[in-house]
Amino acid sequence: MTARKSQAVGEPTDPDVDVRVPAQRPRSWRGQGPIVAVVALGGAAGACARYGATLLWPAAAGAFPWTTLWINVAGCAVIGVFMVVITDVWAAHRLVRPFFGTGVLGGFTTFSTYAVDIQKLVDAGHARTGLTYLAATLLAALAAVWLAVTATRRVLAWRQG
Repeated sequence: MTARKSQAVGEPTDPDVDVRVPAQRPRSWRGQGPIVAVVALGGAAGACARYGATLLWPAAAGAFPWTTLWINVAGCAVIGVFMVVITDVWAAHRLVRPFFGTGVLGGFTTFSTYAVDIQKLVDAGHARTGLTYLAATLLAALAAVWLAVTATRRVLAWRQG
């Protein structure tokens, strides 16, 4: 089996390249700097927004973590709208999706806090509440994405029709 280097469209394939040899590996990481930078900036902005929401609406110890649930549901709804807009409507700059989708919304929504909240509820003897939270977040987040995608596509079809 011959290893091939990644190539640009129209660039001939060099069958003599061996990706196991460091000097022959493609240098694709060089183009990743701007993407990593915008994901980091967006992630910081999203995480700050999430932190602000938890300060505005804190959850009491052992109580149902409503703030985290609604943050995740709202973030999933925005992801649904955003993905329809950038795939069906708007030819966005190549850094918009990593900045807003991966960075801002990835930092705003929070699987780690969700998992920690479940663990805290279980450790405090509130296993039913933890399991309810686990299922409710999953179902509500999936429903939010689906509803947002469906509603956005219907609004766009209505506006075009």
